Amino acid sequence: MQVRNFCIIAHIDHGKSTLADRLLEFTGTVTKREMKEQLLDDLALERERGITIKARAVSMRYEHQGETYELNLIDTPGHVDFQYEVSRSLACCEGALLLVDAFQGVEAQTVANAYAALEHELSIIPVINKIDLTHARPDEVAFEMEQSLGCEPDTIVKVSAKAGIGIEDLLTTVIEKVPSPGGSADAPLQAMVFDSNYDDYRGAITYIRVMNGTVRKGQKIRFLRAGSEHEVVEMGQFRPHRTSCDSLQAGQVGYLICNIKSLKDVHIGDTVSTPGKDAAQPLTGYSRPKRMVYCGLFPSDGQDFSELRDALGKLSINDPSFEFEPETSDALGFGFRCGFLGLLHMEIVQQRLEHESDVDLVQTAPNVTYEIVDKRGETLTIHKPQDVPDPGDIEEFRQPIVRCSIVVPNEYIGAVIKLCQERRGIQQGQEYLGPTRAMLVYDIPLAEVIYDLHDRIKSSTRGYGTLDYEMRGYEAADLVRMDILVNGNRVDALSVVCHRADAQRRGRAVVKKLKTEIDRHMFEVAVQAAIGSRVIARETVSAIRKNVTAKCYGGDITRKRKLLQKQKEGKKRMKAIGSVEISQKAFMSVLSTGEEG
Repeated sequence: MQVRNFCIIAHIDHGKSTLADRLLEFTGTVTKREMKEQLLDDLALERERGITIKARAVSMRYEHQGETYELNLIDTPGHVDFQYEVSRSLACCEGALLLVDAFQGVEAQTVANAYAALEHELSIIPVINKIDLTHARPDEVAFEMEQSLGCEPDTIVKVSAKAGIGIEDLLTTVIEKVPSPGGSADAPLQAMVFDSNYDDYRGAITYIRVMNGTVRKGQKIRFLRAGSEHEVVEMGQFRPHRTSCDSLQAGQVGYLICNIKSLKDVHIGDTVSTPGKDAAQPLTGYSRPKRMVYCGLFPSDGQDFSELRDALGKLSINDPSFEFEPETSDALGFGFRCGFLGLLHMEIVQQRLEHESDVDLVQTAPNVTYEIVDKRGETLTIHKPQDVPDPGDIEEFRQPIVRCSIVVPNEYIGAVIKLCQERRGIQQGQEYLGPTRAMLVYDIPLAEVIYDLHDRIKSSTRGYGTLDYEMRGYEAADLVRMDILVNGNRVDALSVVCHRADAQRRGRAVVKKLKTEIDRHMFEVAVQAAIGSRVIARETVSAIRKNVTAKCYGGDITRKRKLLQKQKEGKKRMKAIGSVEISQKAFMSVLSTGEEG
């Protein structure tokens, strides 16, 4: 039986999951009765949001010209934050379907995915989807694909995933254009771990792509990186649900269950081989994902700390692109510092924790990773603002810069250029994809991109603009750490790193917000924003006053003065020894609006 391994890559919302549904239906892998929309998106959150978060593998059988083919398909996410999932899928395939919407045309992420597939030396099959739409423009989109991606117009397959048009032609093209996998079934076992999942009843389930050799049920295997040995209890393929089989050989994709109880024993990118001297060479694996955004996650009830730790541990085995380590905050107690690929990734992880583990969370303001060169010439990596040293110890403060590719209709170019310049962007290029659309390329600080640049581009272009970005490196900038002081004490959870020119505006917004949220005390409470020892903004929460002179009517003024002086001294003493309680609600309101301010 011949094998073909391919994945579907595209910009978000161009119809990857719907096309996967049609392929499953056309090949008879699932019956009409079992069919539902976005069948492979099995996470509750994926179905709720209508996006793909995790890449999913599925094996299909297809008869073509009297021969049976095994087609292994991997459906990938489209959002820029999940690019790491896409890169893992590309490493397991020989071909890729590059999908483009017949109305929206080539988008920023389409270009990025096409280059990623070329880097992995895959056979690319260009596909135009949604040709049944009344406002579809397949000929113009084919011209755009030729201009920006170098696709020959006569090689483009035109389909409608929703209506099922052109699916047979697409499968024929896959069989003809995608090469069969290399590797020998008789060579020593060598398989790549490309994903894993945790089942409460079966333990860790390892997803593998066999590069060389054959793996059989009941045999002993060894994870070369982890150095652990296990027996294969069950194995099989996804059709699309787990279907057991007795062996998997070179070129096939499937899963192994080995009674692995600890999640730490499975590393994504590890190589599975046989124990002893006959073991194959380890595969190169995957480059480690770069976490771009960090934030603190704290249980709103301090008692839930151990539950949060267990939930994060489970989630990190399913999603190795996310990391966490314990941290303590004076304001919020015990929690974890977590690293994410982007803001959507952070939001998804937080929602998965709340849905799957039922833990109520408090999240601090997100921040990016900075580099600091101190006076001794050492380079420090800073994941949280509290770790920034005093201004006198800093020789150079560096921020991460990303190269943004923004695809916009021509009439909105001016609005997007203005938006990028406001965010300290430097233009690197501009090219026209066709008569109506252009791609702008800017280098922008990552901190300016992650908060709301994508939303602002969508607003400025009435939803037609799209953004993709990739890391370029670190560059020196005039950055400062801004602290928030309440009653003279620094509130560590509210410290942020920002550009010196923005510090005053942001400080003023946070102290104004805090003034309305902090309860009044018996003494005046100063709420200040400061850079080092210099206060840049201040608001005062006035004291609850008692009219101590109410009983004095008429008589000598000195009596009133004496009572007021006594009250003043009492308040002064109270301020020196009193502590200001900041409620959880106040934290939440400032953390949710501090960045907008």
